[in-house]
Amino acid sequence: MRPADADGKLPGIVVIHENRGLNPHIRDVARRAAQAGYVAFAPDALYPLGGYPGNDDDGRAMQATRDRESMVQDFMAAADFLKGHVATTGKVGCVGFCFGGAVSNLMAVRQPWLSAAVPYYGGWPDAADAAGLKVPLQIHLAGLDDRVNAGWPAYKAALDAHDANYEAYIYPGVNHGFHNDTTPRFDATAAALAWSRTVEFFDLHLR
Repeated sequence: MRPADADGKLPGIVVIHENRGLNPHIRDVARRAAQAGYVAFAPDALYPLGGYPGNDDDGRAMQATRDRESMVQDFMAAADFLKGHVATTGKVGCVGFCFGGAVSNLMAVRQPWLSAAVPYYGGWPDAADAAGLKVPLQIHLAGLDDRVNAGWPAYKAALDAHDANYEAYIYPGVNHGFHNDTTPRFDATAAALAWSRTVEFFDLHLR
């Protein structure tokens, strides 16, 4: 997906879905990324199983049957694909949500050539992985997300110890999944602020 009026090569962004496949919300996030001036690619981890089934409950059940590492490798391959695509400049970032946030964190440590990674409320790599982190990170966390936030202090300490290039934002009073406008957890104010920061971060590091 790319802007309709695009002329020439553009940076690429891999958009990584939550734990339920490529649902309409993530498709819309890809649209927003393209609207911001990027070639956006939103793969579906459920493709080998027939693709997103049309509702999140069934999608969640389907995704639980796939091997996690295989899905991580699929998204890493998507970044490699964008890097070499004729429509891109070769600069690529990733943004992910929940499961996709965890994948974004992993891609940042496993693909040091990435230009930027933006994980939203995702799980953490091992603290030891922070030692070699080269990719600029912008981290978005929900203030009420005790499960994900429990691992943040240790990973933050590791990032700080190695002078990693990162910025982190915690949005008070909002729940895990606050960016997803199709669920009751959606918070319009926090989502709009987080997305504006995301686009600014990509503009800084991918242009």
